[in-house]
Amino acid sequence: MYIGIDVGTSTVKAAAFDAEGRELKVAARPVRLRMRGGTVEQDMDEVYGAVVAVLEEVGGEAVELAGLTGQGDGVWLLDRAGRPVRSAVSWMDGRAAELVDRWLADGTFETVFRRTGSAMFPGCPGPLLAWLDSHDPKSLDAATAAVYCKDMVFQRLTGAPRATTDVSDASMPFLDPRTRAYDNRVVELLGLTHRRGLLAPVSDPVATGEARGEGLPAGTRLSNGPYDLAACALGAGVTAPGDGLLIVGTCLASLVATTDLDLTGEPAGLYISTDRPGHWLRAMPAMVGTAALDWVLSTTRIAHDEVDALLADTPPGANGVHVLPYFAPSGERAPFVEPRLRAELTGVSLESTPADLVRATCEGIGYAARHCLEAAGLTGSLAVCGGGTRSPAWMRLLADVLGRPLRVVEGEVGARGAVLAAAERYGVALDTGAWTRPTAVVEPAPGRAAYYAKGYDDHLARLDAARARARG
Repeated sequence: MYIGIDVGTSTVKAAAFDAEGRELKVAARPVRLRMRGGTVEQDMDEVYGAVVAVLEEVGGEAVELAGLTGQGDGVWLLDRAGRPVRSAVSWMDGRAAELVDRWLADGTFETVFRRTGSAMFPGCPGPLLAWLDSHDPKSLDAATAAVYCKDMVFQRLTGAPRATTDVSDASMPFLDPRTRAYDNRVVELLGLTHRRGLLAPVSDPVATGEARGEGLPAGTRLSNGPYDLAACALGAGVTAPGDGLLIVGTCLASLVATTDLDLTGEPAGLYISTDRPGHWLRAMPAMVGTAALDWVLSTTRIAHDEVDALLADTPPGANGVHVLPYFAPSGERAPFVEPRLRAELTGVSLESTPADLVRATCEGIGYAARHCLEAAGLTGSLAVCGGGTRSPAWMRLLADVLGRPLRVVEGEVGARGAVLAAAERYGVALDTGAWTRPTAVVEPAPGRAAYYAKGYDDHLARLDAARARARG
């Protein structure tokens, strides 16, 4: 049996697989997000306790190996013993937005992107560490390492003497993707040279260790990484240059495998370094996603299981209703950075129906996904995973809006990728083709795809106008 652990933002999961990649059992535990005044934090002990609980539920005595992945970004401060110094600051946190605005204005933001391929956003480690250095220096003084979610879990599961991270998590914003080492000039630009020692050493390839017996049987082989975006790419079989993955979750994440490092163009997204030097994932992790649809459904008091029927009740174009689905309080981060951008609903009248609002929102999310995938350089096949794949009607709509077939990969894709990464690290031969086989392929309808191609041009024009208004 093989176990994949995926420490998500709001849910911690563990999945058990057999040698052919079939899911045997999945366990999940919710974890809380403490939101207040634009800040978002998590209790590390609660997160770790959830990991142990799900492992105890799915585990057994015969665990061949386990792979670990989890949410990226944020700041997880640990002391020398690997214990929390303070609550973890989530990637969703917005407290450093003014810093990012300042760096956008003075050129620091662009300079960092040209050096590392990372377009900073408020919830990534650079801005958050700089904010903490100004507003909570005692926490930084007490810490010996600023790590990421999976790194905290790995150290506690294995008892590793020091915290480390991997090249995927380290990619934003300090890692030079060419040397696979921290760029000290970037550290200096962000005013963090005196905190340089907090950056966790990068294990390249990912660190391995043996479980101490909490959740996993003592001695179980465990590997640490990559983080969830890169793990999902592995779990969906996206490794060939040009192939892409769209994760339809709370946020959209568009990933395209590439061997080309292009640090020109509009600064946005990031290059995620992978275990293979010279291979990256060009990532456009947007803030928009199923959270936008969730807001519309809760506001209109529509249940999720009604979505498929409602999508059938209104035609493409939603009877003139249009949604720019940028609902996040921190604006958007990919394929452009616009912290003050907000959602817009237009074309709504007394004749508009709930079905119109739902379809227009799904179409808007689809257009945003197309924008991200184009910016990331998609030229090959496209896999799709995440909670949104549970709606067949939405998958058909998404194929039409994107104008291309979708390889739908269901189940615990991140956990699956974590296992494949662990197998590679330990030299365990697994049939990656069987492990990453799609559950369905959804083809676009030519007529609707042509309609949405024109709709996409209209979406981009509306978005340009909205971005101009956001800048004042």
